[in-house]
Amino acid sequence: MNIPSLFIRRPVMTTLVMVAIFVFGIVAYRSLPVSDLPTVDYPTISVNASLPGASPETMAATVATPLEKSFSAIAGIDNITSTSTLGSTQITLQFALDRDVDAAAQDVNAAISSTLAQLPPSIIPPSYRKQNPAAAPILFLALTAKDMKLSDLDEVAETTIAQRLSMVNGVAQVSVFGSQKYAVRIELDPAQLTARNLSVSQVATAIRTNNVTLPTGVLYGNARTLTVQATGQLYDAAQFRNMIVAEYNSAPVHLGDLGRVYDDVQNDKTASWYNGERAIVLAVTRQPGTNTVEVADAAKAALAELGPSIPKSVTVTIRYDRSTGIRQAVSDVKFSLVLALALVVLVIFLFLRNLTATVIPSLTLPMAIVGTFSVMYLLGYSIDNLSLMALTLAVGFVIDDAIVMLENIVRHLEMGKPAMRAALDGAAEVGFTIMSMTLSLAAVFIPLVFMAGIIGRLFREFAVTIMISILVSGFVSLTLTPMLCGRFLKPQRQQKHGRMYNAMERAFDKALHGYERSLAWVMSHRPLSLLFSVLILVATGVLYVRIPKGLFPSDDTGLLNGTTEAAQGTSYTEMVRLQMLAMRALQRDTNVAGFMSNVGNTNQGQLNIVLKPAGQRPPADVMVRELTRRLSGIPGLQVFIQNPPSIRVGGRGSKSLYQFTLQGHDLTTLY
Repeated sequence: MNIPSLFIRRPVMTTLVMVAIFVFGIVAYRSLPVSDLPTVDYPTISVNASLPGASPETMAATVATPLEKSFSAIAGIDNITSTSTLGSTQITLQFALDRDVDAAAQDVNAAISSTLAQLPPSIIPPSYRKQNPAAAPILFLALTAKDMKLSDLDEVAETTIAQRLSMVNGVAQVSVFGSQKYAVRIELDPAQLTARNLSVSQVATAIRTNNVTLPTGVLYGNARTLTVQATGQLYDAAQFRNMIVAEYNSAPVHLGDLGRVYDDVQNDKTASWYNGERAIVLAVTRQPGTNTVEVADAAKAALAELGPSIPKSVTVTIRYDRSTGIRQAVSDVKFSLVLALALVVLVIFLFLRNLTATVIPSLTLPMAIVGTFSVMYLLGYSIDNLSLMALTLAVGFVIDDAIVMLENIVRHLEMGKPAMRAALDGAAEVGFTIMSMTLSLAAVFIPLVFMAGIIGRLFREFAVTIMISILVSGFVSLTLTPMLCGRFLKPQRQQKHGRMYNAMERAFDKALHGYERSLAWVMSHRPLSLLFSVLILVATGVLYVRIPKGLFPSDDTGLLNGTTEAAQGTSYTEMVRLQMLAMRALQRDTNVAGFMSNVGNTNQGQLNIVLKPAGQRPPADVMVRELTRRLSGIPGLQVFIQNPPSIRVGGRGSKSLYQFTLQGHDLTTLY
């Protein structure tokens, strides 16, 4: 007994199998994570080293170079990049995809330990951490407050909000940009030190000695126990100012006598702005394999719960929500999938012109797609643009098997056989053919499964998804389709056709005759037909050479990234001035909904530009050129703006689509 006959003769069993596939598929679909792309973990380790006061050249020569030489001996490294700034060096190690990141971390730790003897004695020991460079933040929160010090605002951001968001299920980390932690800053006057015969090291030792928090013991009595508390820790500039650091001519020397002591922040050479106003920015990153939309919703719900504990003077703005674009993209692909299903069913109906004969093969489509969700869940896949694209393309494939089965059974019905006998005979004839079609079509995508590199990781889910849908459709075509044909199709002699059927049949006959006449003309003009084919082939080659090429098409997510750069040696104050000019230019652009700006203790700054919705502005690539024109009047500043792709390969995205140098007149004369 062949496989189709087994399911044709046992309709209850067939129905239960299909119901099980459908139910498990629906449950799996509800459990699948939603993201923009498949989860690809690129084994990456970041190494950080600090040498306070060292120039970028010194950091590169004495710290980065010895570490890079040691790291180059580690097996499986694809790429080593380093960035040296004032007092710090960051080295990023990217390993091959088949390298275990935990084992790589052990090798990196051993390399750091063996290199410590070659590093400067005063260096802070290098540290390393594993990271996923392709994990872009899903939420950016900007905190602003007009009537609050930045240090107090930073306390709200890092203590109240960041810690709570870090506990949200699915959140990997919450990064803080523009951190302004409170600190007391002491600026010593060399003249005052010389007059009192003091050195900087003596003052530093006195500060450490007088500002301590040490256990002082416990007093035990007959009736109670008392913990002794000492007030040796100083909390603000006023207390430090009154600190006695030494004696000179039998008179106490206060710290305030030696220079300026004031309340400030730990790093006063970094700043962030939101729409031109000083701000603290929080970036929320999700854990790999989690549902981006659910994590973003949970983070926003946690933020809403924190509302009463956040001071009223603090304004929290969601500057960028990645889940919004993912929702829209997935919704568009879902609509395309449903539209493809509807068009396929419509075409089947137009050609068969029979409701029963249309419904039977049409059931293969939802069963194949829903059944695919179960396997996707078992494999750890997600609902993303690539998996949905695979299902959309599979719509045209999965229907073929059912139509072949239906047509052959109808052919036996037209011979005068009963419906059950026609189903058994027709299924037996084409069963092996359908199995061969299914396996050969699925085998076409096998090379994508074994493709190496990051591109192979991205498209593996696409290939496996479309292969699963094809295999499920083949199984449904061999089981459900012949069973339904044997129960619900009527012999040809029992069917009566109406006027619509006859009119459509005449239209198809005319189309067939037109095709026959055109084919006869082509066969009678073979040289001309061959010449036309050659011209098409040549034109195809020319267009292939001239058409723009790239890994992925340009996308419009409504977010532009920019980097500002001044000449080497530019001071922090001058960099802030140039950055302010760039922000004023952005504020004048009516297509910009908001922006975040950041400047560190280097000659570079960052711009994250949020555009208005797509229907209210030009495309993102046009906006890049427009911002080029808008910012072209800032002298002494280079700006690189790109439309970041939604697909991040290795976490670095793609190179800038546009790079331009800003030179020209004063900005105020242009606007």
